[in-house]
Amino acid sequence: MKKTVIGAIALFSTMALTPVSAKETISAVGSSSVTPLMEVFSETYTKEHPDVYVEVQGPGSSAGVKAAKNGSADLGMSSRNLKPSEKEPSLVEEVIARDGIAVVVNPNNKLQGLTAEQVTAIYKGEITNWKQVGGADKPIVAVTRDTASGTRGAFEDILKLKKKIAGKKVSAISQRAQVASGNGALKTMVASNPYAIGYISLGTVDSSVHALSIDATPATVANVKNGSYKVARPFLVLYKKGKPTPETQKFLEWMLSPQAQEIVTEKGYISVN
Repeated sequence: MKKTVIGAIALFSTMALTPVSAKETISAVGSSSVTPLMEVFSETYTKEHPDVYVEVQGPGSSAGVKAAKNGSADLGMSSRNLKPSEKEPSLVEEVIARDGIAVVVNPNNKLQGLTAEQVTAIYKGEITNWKQVGGADKPIVAVTRDTASGTRGAFEDILKLKKKIAGKKVSAISQRAQVASGNGALKTMVASNPYAIGYISLGTVDSSVHALSIDATPATVANVKNGSYKVARPFLVLYKKGKPTPETQKFLEWMLSPQAQEIVTEKGYISVN
């Protein structure tokens, strides 16, 4: 019995002497395209503010809009403009960066570019062989994102990949297109298939894929900035008016600071400054 009491006292003493750092958690939920940038923001901010932890989850833009509306997250993330049905007066939309959407193929595909019309026709299933657009005589494997994806939503809007059925706007992307669950998964699918085509955040393009020119305009940050590359969209954070905690408000302000916007540029996205 004595041993138990002594052990308990020793454990209590250790706990009393170990300071527990009280952290305030800020939750950011939404777009898988915004997630990599938000994770870098989180890491940088937490180093400077060790009492704050920014938790980031990327289930998709639609989930981000819902999370901001119902208060299940402090911040929602969206990689597309909000649909009219999603907007509400109490929901604040803040652009933290801009991004191009790169149309990518496997590096072994020697094609350098397509027109916007050709990309649309490929995703509608009207063009099905690379020889129809000046490539090899091989079937095209179109890879798209799931319907909750903000990248897909923006891609469909920009390239007119919507159609009306019974008065309702729905996706015009072919049912034969393969579906990737995230930006990284889509890039991997294109990188591993010489006949695939897909679309990803410009900021995540690397040597594993080749970004095509669209309408003879290369997919570059400079061309997104000057408006000549049209396949581009905003990165938004969303929150309820008057709802942010003081710490969330400070983090929001920091994301628009020169320091944070320098990170945006470093990571291949487009600064809002």
